[in-house]
Amino acid sequence: MPFDYKKEYKEFYMPKSKPSIVEIPKMNYIAVRGKGNPNAEDGEYKKSIGLLYAIAFTIKMSYKGSHKIDGYFEYVVPPLEGFWWQDGNRNGIDYNDKESLNFISVIRLPDFVTQKDFDWAIEEATDKKKQDFSKVEFLTYDEGVCVQCMHIGSYDNEPATVDLMHRYMTENGYELDITSERLHHEIYLSDPRRCDVNKLKTVIRHPIKKIK
Repeated sequence: MPFDYKKEYKEFYMPKSKPSIVEIPKMNYIAVRGKGNPNAEDGEYKKSIGLLYAIAFTIKMSYKGSHKIDGYFEYVVPPLEGFWWQDGNRNGIDYNDKESLNFISVIRLPDFVTQKDFDWAIEEATDKKKQDFSKVEFLTYDEGVCVQCMHIGSYDNEPATVDLMHRYMTENGYELDITSERLHHEIYLSDPRRCDVNKLKTVIRHPIKKIK
């Protein structure tokens, strides 16, 4: 059976619908940066998703070609994720101002994928798909201590879950630590094109630090 990150690391991908505190290790990602309303039909966000998956599946299927990756094992492509922020906002996200959103769309990379393997995948996808992948980057992100929670339902209803998370962190001696390096993080476990909006599952994660 292919290795499934969601099943093997449930503490990171399948939290309960009540807040918890977790320490996230350093991970490598395929990443695309952009800005603007994620709901815009021809916007940067939706374009970023196509770029991410093209590279993700080029790497996943590499074992069938001539490029052999040291340590490769078959795996399920991890879920789409996103880091989000608005310039000057250190309290999270203003959901009423989607036009001002900045994002880094990401898909986790297996640890065996090196920068060299990543560069090969960019060249391979560019050659095969005749598409520009220059916006795609290899990103290492060290998230650290966070509060997280499973949100069920519409993305627009996330503020209620975020409020629960923030109350929980305060009760446990932590404060919010959103900075230019530590960002609002979402992991998308449902495909909104195929799932009832009221059943969408999204992991919401915020960086925190101990109150001194």
